[in-house]
Amino acid sequence: MMRERHSDDIIDVDANEEKHFDIDMSDAEAVKTAVAVKYTKDDFLYTEKPYEAIYDYKNDPFMHNLKIEQMAQQAAEVGVKTFKGLYKNYVKMREMQRGANVIINNPTAFSGPYMQLDAGKYNVDDGGVYLIDESGNYHVICHHPIIPFECLQNIDTGEEKLNIAYRTRGEWQEKVVSKEILYNSRNISQLVKCGVDVSSETAKELVSYFQEIESLNRNSLPLKRSVGRLGYINGAGFSPYVEGLTFDGEQNYSTIFSAIKSHGSYEKWKKVAIDCRRKSVIAKIFLAASFASALIQPLGGLPFFVHLWGVDSGTGKTVALMLAASVWGTPEMGEYIQTFNSTVVGHERTAAFLNSLPFLIDELQLSKDSHGRSRFDVYQLAQGVGRSRGTKTGGIERTPTWRNTILTTGESPIVGGSAGAGAVNRVIDIECTANNIVIADGMAVSAVIKQNYGFAGREFVAKLSSQKALTMAQEVYNDYFTKLCKSDTTEKQAMAAAMILTADMIAEASVFKTNEPLTIDDISRYLQTKKSVSAGERGYQYMCDWVASNSKRFATGEDNNGEVFGLIQGDFAYIIRSKFDEAASKQGFDTRALLSWLKSNGKILVRGRNNTRGKRIGGVNVECVVLRLPDETPDYYTEEEMRGTDISDFGIL
Repeated sequence: MMRERHSDDIIDVDANEEKHFDIDMSDAEAVKTAVAVKYTKDDFLYTEKPYEAIYDYKNDPFMHNLKIEQMAQQAAEVGVKTFKGLYKNYVKMREMQRGANVIINNPTAFSGPYMQLDAGKYNVDDGGVYLIDESGNYHVICHHPIIPFECLQNIDTGEEKLNIAYRTRGEWQEKVVSKEILYNSRNISQLVKCGVDVSSETAKELVSYFQEIESLNRNSLPLKRSVGRLGYINGAGFSPYVEGLTFDGEQNYSTIFSAIKSHGSYEKWKKVAIDCRRKSVIAKIFLAASFASALIQPLGGLPFFVHLWGVDSGTGKTVALMLAASVWGTPEMGEYIQTFNSTVVGHERTAAFLNSLPFLIDELQLSKDSHGRSRFDVYQLAQGVGRSRGTKTGGIERTPTWRNTILTTGESPIVGGSAGAGAVNRVIDIECTANNIVIADGMAVSAVIKQNYGFAGREFVAKLSSQKALTMAQEVYNDYFTKLCKSDTTEKQAMAAAMILTADMIAEASVFKTNEPLTIDDISRYLQTKKSVSAGERGYQYMCDWVASNSKRFATGEDNNGEVFGLIQGDFAYIIRSKFDEAASKQGFDTRALLSWLKSNGKILVRGRNNTRGKRIGGVNVECVVLRLPDETPDYYTEEEMRGTDISDFGIL
C-alpha cells in the first residue's frame, strides 16, 4: 500500500546521489541510536545538536522522515512545539551555506534516472500521480509517473517549453511540450497520442498538477537553451552547430534536424566531391549552390532556385541532389531531401525550418496535375516570406521567413513559358542530357556519400564566423555581381550567379583546395537573358507563333473553311479581341499585362487610350488587337554575348 506523505516533511535530494527507499534492520538500529540521546529544551532552543543529528541522514529519505517525526515528538515532550519549522529553517541555512538552496517538502518517489522534485500536494511514485484526501481516499490523476525534468527557452523566439518524462509499459519516454498544451485542459489531451494517460475527465487535473510542480520547482528545474529550426540564430550562431542547444521544434521536423550531422570520413567525401567537380561543370555549380545557402542571409541576398531537368534517365540529377545534401548531412531520401509531393503550407514551413540551409526537393513531376501541369509555384518560396495565417484563438501566427537556396530536380523546367518574369528571374535552369551528364558514375558516388557526409558545411560556416571573413565575402560578391551585370542578364540572375561564385571561391579555399574555382564563363551560359526573362517578350513570341500556326484562320474566302480569328495585312495581324484573349489566357498569360507590354514596346497599333482598333472582318466591324509581326531576320545573340564576361578580366582571381 502506498504510504501517505506529509506536506511538512523536508527532504533534500542531490540528483547525482543514489536514492534509497528500502529500510533494513541496520537502518532501524541507526534510527534508534539517533533518537536515543535525550535533548533538553535548551538543546532545541540554543544549540544545533538535535537538528544536526537529523540533517546527517538527509540523503536517505525514509530514515530522514522517521527521525523528523521522532525528534518532533521528543521536542514536544520538553515543551518545544515548533520543531519542524525550526528544522526547516536549519535546513535552509545549511543549504544556503553550500549554495544549494534546495528544500523538498514532499518529494517525488518513483524509481528512475530523473531528479527528485517537490510534488506539493500530489503523490508521485511508481504507481502514478494521485491525491489523497482527508479521508484517505485516492484520487488518481495519471496511472503512470510523469514529471517535467527541464525547462527549455528558445533562443530564437523566447518561448518556454517543458521537457517531460513519463513511463509507460516499463519504459521511460521523453517529449518536449509547449506550455500552450500542458497548461490548457483542451490541448493537453493531445498527449494521449504519445501514450500519456490523459482523458477529457482527467485533463484539467493534469494541467493543475503540471502548473503546481513547475511552480514549486522553478529554481530546481534546469533551464536549457533550445532551438526549433536550423540556420543563423541572432546572437547565438548557426544551428545546429551551437553547443548546448536542445531541439524543441515540431516533431515532424526532428528527422531533418537529426539528419544534419557528420558521419564517416571527411577525406573520402572530399575525394568524391572533387572528382565530380572536375568531371562536370553542372555538378560544380550545384555543389556551390548548396554552400551558397549559408551566404544569402549575411550578404543580404534573396532565395533563388537552381533546377536540374531533363527527359533522359541516368544523367545523375538525383545523385547530384544527394551530393549537395551531403555537404550538410545525410543524403538519404526522406530524411534531409524532400519531394514535391507536398502542400503549399508544407513547403513554406519546411523552408522556414531549414532557414539558412538549402531546401532540396526531388522529382518535380510529383507536383503535376492530371493534365500534366505543375501545381508548384516558384513564387511560394522565392520571396523568402510565407503567408500570414490566423490562429484558432484569434491571433496571427508568426510569419515564416527563410533565406536559402532551393535546389530541385525534375523531368521538365520548373517554370513554364507563360510564367511571370519574377518567377523566371529567380531560377537558374540547367538542362541535363545524355551528352551533358551531371554525375557519370551515380552508383559509386551515392555509395560513398551515403557513408561519408556532413563535414564540409560545418567547416564552411566556421570559415564565415568572423566579421573579417564576411567583409571579404561581401567584397568578392560585389565584384562578381558588377561583372555579371555588364552581360546580357538580369540583376536577379546576376545576384544568384554571384552568390554561387562567391560560395565556390570560399569552398575552394577552405574545403577543396584544388585551385579550380568556378568561373563566370562556366555559369553564364545557364543564365537567362533579359529578353528571355520578360513575360511580355515571351507572350509576344507566343502570339506570333500562334498566328503563324493558325494562318488559315486569318485567310479570307475559300482558303478558310472554318472559324475566323482575324486577318493579316502586310506586317500586321488583326486578331479579333476575344480570340486574342482566349489564346493568351489558355497559355497562362495575363491579357491586360500582355497588352500593356505590347503597347509600351510598340508591338501593337492602338487607338488613343485603347489597346485595340476597329476592323471590318467578314462585313462586320469588330475590335481587333493589331499585332506587329516580326521581321524575317531574327534577333540573334552572339556566342560572346551569351557567355557574358570573361573570367580572365576578373581581378580578384
